[in-house]
Amino acid sequence: MTQVYFDNAATTPMRDEVIEKMTEVMRQYYGNASSTHGLGRSAKSLIETSRKTIASFFNVHASEIVFTAGGTEADNLVLRSAVRDLGVTTIITSKLEHHAVLHTVEQLQKEYNISVKYVKLLKHGVLDLQDLERLLQTSDQTLVSLMHINNEIGNTLDLQKVAILCKAHQALFHSDTVQSVGHYQLDLQAIPVDFIAASAHKFHGPKGVGFAFIRKGSGIKASIFGGEQERGYRAGTEAIHNIVGMETALKLSYEHLEAERRQISELKAYFIEQLKTLSADITFNGNCEDAESSTYTIINVCLPIAPEKGGMLHFQLDLKGIACSKGSACQSGSNQNSHVLSEILTADYLMKPSVRFSFSRFNTQAEVDYVISVLKDFI
Repeated sequence: MTQVYFDNAATTPMRDEVIEKMTEVMRQYYGNASSTHGLGRSAKSLIETSRKTIASFFNVHASEIVFTAGGTEADNLVLRSAVRDLGVTTIITSKLEHHAVLHTVEQLQKEYNISVKYVKLLKHGVLDLQDLERLLQTSDQTLVSLMHINNEIGNTLDLQKVAILCKAHQALFHSDTVQSVGHYQLDLQAIPVDFIAASAHKFHGPKGVGFAFIRKGSGIKASIFGGEQERGYRAGTEAIHNIVGMETALKLSYEHLEAERRQISELKAYFIEQLKTLSADITFNGNCEDAESSTYTIINVCLPIAPEKGGMLHFQLDLKGIACSKGSACQSGSNQNSHVLSEILTADYLMKPSVRFSFSRFNTQAEVDYVISVLKDFI
C-alpha cells in the first residue's frame, strides 16, 4: 500500500544524519555529565557544545538556552515561574494557542487567581494587535503569550511588532515557537522577546527534547528540583544523545533552510492549486492559502463533503495510507472539534470535515497527486 506522510506539524521523521550521530553518542559517550571523571567530562563537553551551537543560531548567549523534554515543558517552565516567581498577575494570550499554553494558563488561573485576557480575533483567525495594545494598558505585572506560527492553520504572527509593543508597556513576552524553530531564522537580539519554546521533533530531530530561551536576568526559576543540571533550572541527568541529536537536526535545518523552504513552498502551492481543481466550494481555513501571512509547511482545508460522509474521511484516508490530521495531534483522540477551528469557523463550516496537511523536505509532488486522486472519490 502507498504510504504518504503529510502530518509533519505533529512530528517529523528524523534525518539519517541525526540517527547516526545519536547512535554514536549512545555508544561512546555514556558517562553522566555530572561526573568528574573523563567520561563524565566528555559528556558534559558535548552538552555545552550543543548549547553554544544552538544559541548561535538565535544570536543569544549559551547561558540563555535551557534544555527541556520538549516544547510543552518549556512553555510550562516559563508560564508557571512568571506567575510564581516574577509577580505576574495578568496573562494576555489568545484562544488559538496550543493547549500547552492554554491549559497551563487555565491551571494558573485556578491556583493563583490571576487575570487572563484573550486578544480579539479578526477575519481568518488573525490576532487584533490594536486590541492587544488596549489590553496592555494596565498597571498589572503582565505577561503576553502568543505563538509565532499556529500549529493548526499556519497563521504567522509578527514577533517583532508584538515584542516591541510589549516592551513599550513593560510587559514580558513569551512565544511558543515550536512550529517555527528550524523553519525560520529568529534573531533574538533583533526581536526583543523574553522567552521562546522549541521542540526537536518538529525539525527532524528526536522526540523528548527541546529547549527554552530565557533571556538573561529575567528572574525565571526552576520548575524541577533535585540536582544542579541546566544551571538549576531543570534537575535530572541529561539525555546527552537527545541533546546532540537536536543540535545536529537544527544545524542541518539551517544549513539547508533556503533550498528546503523553496522546495516545500512550491509543493504547498501545487497542493493548493490541485485542491482547487476538485471543487469550487473548497475553502482554506485561516490564512494558509496566503503565502505571505502563513507558514510554508501547513495547509488546513475545509472540504465540501456532507457530515454523514465526512465523519469517516480521516479513517478512509488512513486506510489509503495517507497520514494527515484534523487538528493538533495532542487532541486527536478527542471527539471535540478543533478548538482553533471552533473559534474561527461558522457552525455550517464546522459541520464539514477540515483536514490539516503539513509538509517536510521528504514530501514529493507524486504524493500530492496521490492524495488528490483519493480525495476525488469523496468530493
